[in-house]
Amino acid sequence: MHAYPRGIAVIGLGYIGLPTAAALATQGVRVHGVDTDPERVASINLGGVPFVEPDLAVAVSGAVSQGHLTASSDVPSADAFIITVPTPILPDRSADLSYIHSAVRALAPKLKGGEVLILESTSPPGTTQAVSDWLADLRPDLRLPGWEDQRPDVHIAHCPERVLPGRIMIELVTNDRVVGGLTPDCAEAAGDVYKLFCKGEISLTDAGSAEMSKLAENAFRDVNLAFANELSLVCDQLGLNTWEIIRAANRHPRVNILSPGPGVGGHCIAVDPWFIVSAAPEQSRLIKTAREINDSKPDYVVDRIVERASRFYEPRVACLGLSFKANVDDLRGSPAVAIVRDIASAVPGGTVFAVEPHIDKLPPDLSALPNLVLEDLRTSIEGADIVVLLVDHNAFRSLNKSLLEGKICFDTRGMWQ
Repeated sequence: MHAYPRGIAVIGLGYIGLPTAAALATQGVRVHGVDTDPERVASINLGGVPFVEPDLAVAVSGAVSQGHLTASSDVPSADAFIITVPTPILPDRSADLSYIHSAVRALAPKLKGGEVLILESTSPPGTTQAVSDWLADLRPDLRLPGWEDQRPDVHIAHCPERVLPGRIMIELVTNDRVVGGLTPDCAEAAGDVYKLFCKGEISLTDAGSAEMSKLAENAFRDVNLAFANELSLVCDQLGLNTWEIIRAANRHPRVNILSPGPGVGGHCIAVDPWFIVSAAPEQSRLIKTAREINDSKPDYVVDRIVERASRFYEPRVACLGLSFKANVDDLRGSPAVAIVRDIASAVPGGTVFAVEPHIDKLPPDLSALPNLVLEDLRTSIEGADIVVLLVDHNAFRSLNKSLLEGKICFDTRGMWQ
């Protein structure tokens, strides 16, 4: 018998929330999923999943059929609440905390005392304390951590997700977790929730350190990717093969240069470093420069392709891949989407074929372009003057290279080198 008789509520059933809910439910925990999208709620209650992630569909359908997982648009009473809503970036590159604030407002009336509230959404340092502040305003009858010296009525903590799309269901269980509480007792209480399904080490710390650890992880990756992307610009300028240079340099035992690409996308690496810059702009010059380098790479790719396309009267360009990384259907923050959109806009007299084997329709900002069509791989390449590899999907690795003969090819991933 778990120590959560009222169950655990997971607020936000997206790429992190739904797998987390499923991981808990497969351990026999009563899980209440909450999402504002009624279609998503209905689909989950039928055992369906709204996006592609290995092993997720089996976990969700099994948990729903056994009665361990249900979804709703309303926040229920529960013993623990896990907030996994988005924290998008605002025009000034600070974090949009409105979704977190909305989740807190929705759950505040359900608190009776004794609950655990965990923020998983990637957040700038101080956000977990802000959650406590908001609750203090909404529920002045409760003792909140950071406001009272006594033991709080609600334990509040931050535990950032650190999983890789395509491996989420595996890494939710096997990866180590950092749990930061507003007090040591808060960290302990939140850590107990993750012990229900996590086999990795659970490291307890304070909330600010947990918040910053996630940002530091992604900023580290972003800086290293910026070096690789800038190196590719240098090699292009000097007429050198970037991939050969990297292979040679990586033969050194203490060098491991990452692979460059058409930019850096997704909902984490391309966003989280800006939260650090926003929090400490004078001290984060390297992080800011790295972000600017990676943000500029898609424009560089577009300029090169459009220059070649200008040599054709009615250019036909095949763009392979739209997702932000290989072998997933996730288009959020994808540099490939921006590149395809900008190419189509820059060659109104031509045709752009978008090839993405993991989707069956274009997103709205691409489908609105009259000269852009979603097409299969072979048809696109056979009809193209220019072929651009943007995402290194496995489906593109087995391509018969003879199909590329006579085409102008741009391999932004080094897969055909």
